[in-house]
Amino acid sequence: MASREATVSDGNNQREAPPPPPEVEPSKYSKTTALKSILNRDDKGLGLLGRRVVIGGWVNSRKERAERDAPSQLPPPRATAAQAQDVSCYDVLMQRVPFLRPIARILVGVIGAQPEKPAASPAKDGPFTVYLRVNDGSCSSNLQVVMDSSMSLPGQVITVGTSILVQGVLQRILAPKKHVVELIVEKILHVGIVDVKSYPLIKPRVPLESLRAHPHLRPRSIAVGSVTRICSNLIYTGHGFFQKKGFIHVHTPIITSMNAGNHGKMFQVTTLLSNSGGKDKSAAVQEHEGVDLEAFRDAIREKSKRIDELRRSDSNKEALSAAEQDLQRSKELVFMLEKQQQWTAPSAGELDFSNDFFSRPVYLSASAGLHLESYACALSSVYTIGPVFETDESKSAGKLAEMWMIEAELAFTELQDVMNCAEDLVQSICYSLLETAGDDLKCVSKEIEKSCIKRLKSIVSGSFARITYSEAVNILNQVKDRSLLSKVVWGNTLSEEQESYLADEFYKRPVIVYEYPKEVKPFYVRVSDDGTTVSAFDVIVPKVGVVVRGSQKEERMDVIVKRIQELCLPHEQYEWYIDLRKHGSVKHSGFGLDIEKMVMTATGLADVKDAIPFPRVRGHAKL
Repeated sequence: MASREATVSDGNNQREAPPPPPEVEPSKYSKTTALKSILNRDDKGLGLLGRRVVIGGWVNSRKERAERDAPSQLPPPRATAAQAQDVSCYDVLMQRVPFLRPIARILVGVIGAQPEKPAASPAKDGPFTVYLRVNDGSCSSNLQVVMDSSMSLPGQVITVGTSILVQGVLQRILAPKKHVVELIVEKILHVGIVDVKSYPLIKPRVPLESLRAHPHLRPRSIAVGSVTRICSNLIYTGHGFFQKKGFIHVHTPIITSMNAGNHGKMFQVTTLLSNSGGKDKSAAVQEHEGVDLEAFRDAIREKSKRIDELRRSDSNKEALSAAEQDLQRSKELVFMLEKQQQWTAPSAGELDFSNDFFSRPVYLSASAGLHLESYACALSSVYTIGPVFETDESKSAGKLAEMWMIEAELAFTELQDVMNCAEDLVQSICYSLLETAGDDLKCVSKEIEKSCIKRLKSIVSGSFARITYSEAVNILNQVKDRSLLSKVVWGNTLSEEQESYLADEFYKRPVIVYEYPKEVKPFYVRVSDDGTTVSAFDVIVPKVGVVVRGSQKEERMDVIVKRIQELCLPHEQYEWYIDLRKHGSVKHSGFGLDIEKMVMTATGLADVKDAIPFPRVRGHAKL
């Protein structure tokens, strides 16, 4: 049977009824519609005109206009069923009789209620229209939300930073500029007020340096929101890259007993600094470090004099006994404080780790690579994504104590193979960002650095330059202007400035430097036949520097044992690692990609502390 089309009678003629507004799928869990599903459409939301939606978000800007000057799209305000039950005569009068509002404001102030804040909502003699720019974090664009001032409850001020949940209808903006649709509010479902005096994002375009002091609030800024979504896209692409190529995702430990060579000092993990009560002694010292011990001693002297006076007088024995007990307690308190202030943390050599939680020294991992090797030598190709830690004393804009890495290990591979894989991963990430994160890239190109999109296109446009360490030294030593670059001595690590020159000035594209002197790379890197170099490589990109470090691992048991002995590493820590060479050893290689450095590459950020939500650096670990 043929389906019947809906029709509308028009005199003697019949015509097809207009189609209903298209559906906008709300979130399965929050019942709100993400702004990106409205604003990121190809038609910028025009195909959703007339659709009723519920949206939530945080207010980024607020403007007001008298009703006589505002467009006439606003519907008369309607109360919800819940609001209708609780509405008072006061509310009805304020909504229905506009000229009473100024009088009510005066009366409200007299009886002690909080009046509306002039900065957020200046007193007006009549109703006015409020225009809000709202963002829910799903995209970089704001949605214009339009509402009548009478819809807010008394004392409920909607200003920058306020969270709102509203229901309304999507309409075309009468004078469109960047955006073409807006939400005409029908119901206010929730308002989360903000303390205007202390909210750090009350002003537009707060510098990134200032936002670092408020890591819990800075993701509300448009720029930081875009950086966060770009990082999320990057990690998602990393997973997809390896999954499509048959790699297996493996979780590796954060706590390790291996003090990997050439990683510098590592963070040590121990419970031995806690007393029997479980309270950290150093914390106890800090708790009383402001106490004036001399004042306590003066009080003890005064109490002693008072006791002498009581003994010489005919005072009752109960008063004397109470004074003596008080003096004894004061002496015990001073003794405890003196001991706490004299306490110093023992050195690692003084600790008996057999009594520690793990019964041995353990550290925060500086790399997942060694643990990945064990799985690569069974599952062939594996990868992991997680944090690594280094006690770098530098306060450089490119250094963190806690970093996130994408690390991979491939069996049956040599140096050239793993270099190819690392190059493909970097290009895949950049290509994915250009294809799927266009709006956020446009945002950071406006807010952070203009050339970030150009740099990404340059990375994916061709293959990376490849040179040996020796070739890099020759290029750097041919630079005539020594005020820019110091002379390079073969065998030394390349400085950040020297690496930057190779990628930014000489090649003007990413460059892979490989075959380093064995003295500057870890013990596990495969030693070349010449005995002086090892099969290691770094991927250097313009502006940022090294984003990938990798190597072919040493598969020969006699060579790896010799390297461990040369570097005086504790043999017992690496027995399992040597075991991999004893039982079915194969050639294998791996690398680690620094996620924060890739975020800097994509966004143009100058400081790595802005590329991670909660940065940990020397002297700073807020939150």
